[in-house]
Amino acid sequence: MDKKLTLTKNPVAAYLQKQPDSFTREDIVRYITDNNVECVNFMYPAADGRLKTLNFIINDLEYLETILTLGERVDGSSLFPFIEAGNSDLYALPMFSTAFVDPFAELPTVGFLCRFFDKDGNPLECSPEYTLEKACSRFTEETGLTFEAMGELEYYVIKADDGTFPATDQRGYHESAPFAKFNDFRVKCMKYIAMTGGYIKYGHSEVGNFTLDGTVYEQNEIEFLPVDARKAANQLMLAKWVIRNLAAREGLDVTFAPKITVGKAGSGLHIHMRLTDADGRSVMLDKDRKLSNDALRMIGGLMALAPAITAFGNTNPTSYFRLVPHQEAPTNVCWGDRNRSVLVRVPLGWTAERDMCAELNPGTISIDIDASHKQTVEIRSADCSADIYLLIAGLAVAARYGFEHKESLEIARKTYVDVNIHDSKNAERVKDLDSLPYSCEASAERLYDDRAIFEAKGVFAPALIDGMIAKLKSYDQAEAEAAKNDPAKMLELVRRYFYCG
Repeated sequence: MDKKLTLTKNPVAAYLQKQPDSFTREDIVRYITDNNVECVNFMYPAADGRLKTLNFIINDLEYLETILTLGERVDGSSLFPFIEAGNSDLYALPMFSTAFVDPFAELPTVGFLCRFFDKDGNPLECSPEYTLEKACSRFTEETGLTFEAMGELEYYVIKADDGTFPATDQRGYHESAPFAKFNDFRVKCMKYIAMTGGYIKYGHSEVGNFTLDGTVYEQNEIEFLPVDARKAANQLMLAKWVIRNLAAREGLDVTFAPKITVGKAGSGLHIHMRLTDADGRSVMLDKDRKLSNDALRMIGGLMALAPAITAFGNTNPTSYFRLVPHQEAPTNVCWGDRNRSVLVRVPLGWTAERDMCAELNPGTISIDIDASHKQTVEIRSADCSADIYLLIAGLAVAARYGFEHKESLEIARKTYVDVNIHDSKNAERVKDLDSLPYSCEASAERLYDDRAIFEAKGVFAPALIDGMIAKLKSYDQAEAEAAKNDPAKMLELVRRYFYCG
């Protein structure tokens, strides 16, 4: 019995009784014909970070087999700035493993995420999803390990205040109804995300919770389970799509913006990482249940390249309103255990070797569950302005760099902190640490300095790096700096990038 199929919420996987990774064209045709599916959607990320959609009405079986086999032409110049109009045609082909039933469509519809190919039938070198594919493949080639990831997706739900059960300002963490207004909405989002193939860990209300000008702003979070990094990116893309669509259907507004007002919690996109061997076993801990050298090498690589990675994870001016002290966001390049003031955190990892469940619940039979797979490391800098595929690709490159760089263990040692770096009494410990960029322009400069590392082994195409640098430098730096001390100007920028990513 496949335990992952027993309770799956993915209708396609449940019907076929197969894991999505093993879906074939014949499987997809069988599901569509047996379930009277009328429409097929091709979906793909563009340069603005949003999913685009191409609709097909299924006329006959031959047509269905044709689009599944050949894909369809799309205008690449309308999707990506690095593609010229004179040579813009691309092929978009569906990845069968991503098949899902669209929970919002009026007609029975199956959707797919797609990959782009050029005129010669080669994967599009500059496309975000193929860049991630290359980053993961090169990591495995170098280390023999698999780079896994999961995201913590934070967002605000917004609705007119009805005046009842007011929440405590900035005290919304894990709040229950009725003081948390949108728990039911979040749970419904989680169900729909699971239907699209997402592996969810849990959801909860977050710290940010306030009322302003008759409007309630409630921060929520949905956290995923670690999977192969390519799947993790796909899950996050579809999750944002689900949350926005359900909000629109239920008359709510939702924003993933990194900062929406002064003095209130911003929204991040924390990414957890895990390394596994060829048998799928975690290598994050050594025999003494301490962080392994492999995990420390990865951390050393993250420390070395973290400032440049902001170019992929913090991509508009409002990102840098969040990366300030005392806002549960990092400012310095450092890491630590269970320390939420650092850039990279090693969360609590079930290393005590006690059966707490049996101790708590008399009569419960003690069972041996290997908890080592639960240990991850978390980078806390990114937000939802990120291009999710490029962000995770950048993290995979940094992890690989940690294995390639002979000084990575020493870098990890020097950047470890066990104090609150935002406390003034610890200023001496902080002064030798590198800082994260303070603006889009500064982020672009750090990417320029380290671009050779990201371009190595053909992972990031030079044209893609050029495009990211140009985009970051295109913002009005003076305007962004002025807004940091002017609430009205900050609000103007927030509104401009309210629906980012």
